[in-house]
Order: sequence, then structure tokens, then C-alpha cells
Amino acid sequence: MTGQSADDRRAAAVAAAVGQGVVGAAHPVAGLLDVRGIREAVAALREAFAEAGGHVEVLHAFAVKAAALVPVLRLLADEGLGCEVASPGELALARAAGVPPGRTVLDSPAKTGAELREALALGIAVNADSREELARLDALVGSAPTGSPLGVRVNPQVGCGSIDALSTATETSKFGVALRDPGARDWLIGAYTDRPWLTRMHAHVGSQGCPLELMAEGVRIAYELAEEINGVVGRQQIDTLDIGGGLPVNFASDEVTPTFREYARLLAATVPGLFDGRYGLVTEFGRSLLAKSGTVLARVEYTKSAGGRRIAVTHAGAQVATRTVFAPESWPLRVAVFDALGRPKTSEPVPQDIAGPCCFAGDLVAVNRPLPLLEAGDHVALLDTGAYYFSNHFAYNSLPRPGVYGYALAEGESDGDDAVRFTPVRVPQTVDELVAESGEACAAGLTALR
Repeated sequence: MTGQSADDRRAAAVAAAVGQGVVGAAHPVAGLLDVRGIREAVAALREAFAEAGGHVEVLHAFAVKAAALVPVLRLLADEGLGCEVASPGELALARAAGVPPGRTVLDSPAKTGAELREALALGIAVNADSREELARLDALVGSAPTGSPLGVRVNPQVGCGSIDALSTATETSKFGVALRDPGARDWLIGAYTDRPWLTRMHAHVGSQGCPLELMAEGVRIAYELAEEINGVVGRQQIDTLDIGGGLPVNFASDEVTPTFREYARLLAATVPGLFDGRYGLVTEFGRSLLAKSGTVLARVEYTKSAGGRRIAVTHAGAQVATRTVFAPESWPLRVAVFDALGRPKTSEPVPQDIAGPCCFAGDLVAVNRPLPLLEAGDHVALLDTGAYYFSNHFAYNSLPRPGVYGYALAEGESDGDDAVRFTPVRVPQTVDELVAESGEACAAGLTALR
């Protein structure tokens, strides 16, 4: 069993999830995470950068927003990764997972004074996102010593990928100090010259929809700026480059493309000095580490026809696949279909809509998709959903957050449901918990106001 492909492991997990009741009438939708797939992705990342420059110290800090789940962060930490956090909540999750402060990076365009004080007290690395934030750091660093590595995020303004909302190095991006704006380069050189404690530089071009060449160009520009600053100050003041993350994911097939190896080799060719040992590196990958290892599995509750179109009404819609429902051109998902026992259906494909449970007409994860004919009691699997789809729940219609389960195949040649072991990552939200979260304790508050 352990020699099976990711596709075979997924099929075995679906059958076992149905057979063991992980997905059923009581819990008609759940997230499934292939633990072996996650470990393999982390190994591929580490090996790729080691091949590009084995003598370079690299901290691979996982972008917590991609899977804000404590057990996932702990698994990644066990595999040698740190965390990149962008809110007090994400920092709390990283700490709960046991990620040390020294392996944590705080990025956000809207850090409060309290967030900065906490980070500096803990020794967490901070990338200032703006001139005003750097001024705030001036006051904090001046008032209390800190062991936090500090840097500035620069926007290399290299342009946009195919998804505007995920391109962070455009001319008018809200992120970082816009490097090509008038006077910005001189200001940055002066900022580092005046602050010997600024020892890092951060740049991130984007994620899904951004070609590798655009990302590498952003890294090259940041690297050249760091070289210029170090030349001006006459020493290696900037000792670490945070090159962000954002490797795109192929959502069209099981093939992993582009690969971490391809990106690391491109970086080495585009910015040779990046791997010569003078700079430490930080990366902030998220989606590319987890997407391929995740599946959203949901029951088909009803089927119907409208205007000659077959429709399968399932329990997986906008509440779990928000981006896909609202921006299907940018976030298409593959759909696999299984019968009531969790076995793959192989009948002749029929064009069908795969609809979710939310009460608006656009709650569709696939439209006119040729798939084996679905019937009530069957199951649909939304593939490549290991990143963002589990931890960014959209609480439309007060639908509870589904459970998430990691899985692994048992050693040996055993078959059947017991060949797959599940462990909860997040238990399903109960209706009582949902009601409490929705202000139950404050129920009488508004009626008391006159």
C-alpha cells in the first residue's frame, strides 16, 4: 500500500472515509489531507534549495494563511519548517504548534503597535512594510533591546501575473516600499545606513498566476539593492534575504508543475550570488506545499434537471470553495466522482453542474462539466484543495465548518477500509458551537437599547 501513487492513495482514502463514516449522513462534507504527500512536498522543497546552494542557510517558513491549522503547522515544523505569520491569530497558531520564535517571521501591511511589541519581545523576525511602520520600529527598538532580526519589505514593481488580486509587485501594490517610485531607492539606502540593526530585506512578487521568471526577476532586483546598500555602508549589514514564496500550482492534473527544483535552478541562474554563501535565505511557500495533498469530499444530497442540464446538489460549495465559486476562471478545480460506497464511477461522462448547499444561484463549483452520472448518495471530490480550502471557511447560511482529517496508508499489503488510518486535524463544528460563535451570550443586548 505504501508504494502507491498519490492518486491511488487518494482513492483509497475516499473509500475508507465513506466506509469508516468520516463522511456520511451526519457529516456530509470533510477535508482529507495526505500526510505522506505533505512530507514529500517538504522534502522536495528542501532538496531543491540544497542542490542550488548546499552551503547556504535557508529557513523555509510556511505561510500560515494557506493552512491555519495547528496540527498541520506542527507536522511541517516536524519536517523542519518554520512559519510566516500575518496576524496575531496566525502567530498564536504557530506558537501553539510549537514553532520557535527564531523560526517565525511576521509579515503584514497593518501590524499594530501591540503586535510589534510582542514580536520584538519574543525575538520574532519582522519585515517593516512601510516608512511609517519603520518609524514605529525606531521608537520600539530605541526603548527596549530586542533579538529580533529586522528588515524592510520592498516592492520591486516588476508587474502583474494572470491574477491581479494575487500579484503583489505591481506599480500600485499595497505591499512594501515601492522601489521605483521617485526617491524611494535613495530613501531605502539611507534608511539602512542610519539603522545598523536593519539586517534583512524582503520581497515577494505574488503567487498563483505569477510565472517563475517574474518571481526570479523580483528576487534579482532585491538582491541588487542589498548589494548596493552593503557597498554603501562598507560591510555585510544585510545578511539575510527573504524571497517570499508563491510558487504556482497546477490545478489541471496530478502533475506537480512547476517544481521547486525548477524554481531554485532558475534563481541560481538569474541571481548567482544568492547561493554563494554570503546571504542567509528565507522562503515563504504555502499553497505549493499543500494543495496537491488535499481533497474536499462531499455527499450528493439530491440530483435534478433544469433546462436540460443535470445538476448534482452537494454539500461542498462556497463555504469551502469560496474562490472557486466566485472566481472560477482563476480557480478551477478538478472534480472526481465516487459512488455511495466511495468507489470511483466510470460510466460514460454526462455534462453536469456540481452545486453547493448555499442559497444563491452562483454556488457552483463546476458548470456543464462532463462527469459520470451522479445520483443521490454518491460523492464528489474536489481535488488539489489542501491549501486555503480547509482553513478559510465562508460562513454563508451559517453552515458549520467541516472536519478535516489527515490520512496515511497502513504498512504492508492489507486492503479494505482498515488499510487507511485517519486522525482528526479539526473536528467538525457543532451547531451549538456555531450558535455560541454567533452571539448567543449577547442575545438580549440589542433589546435593552432604547
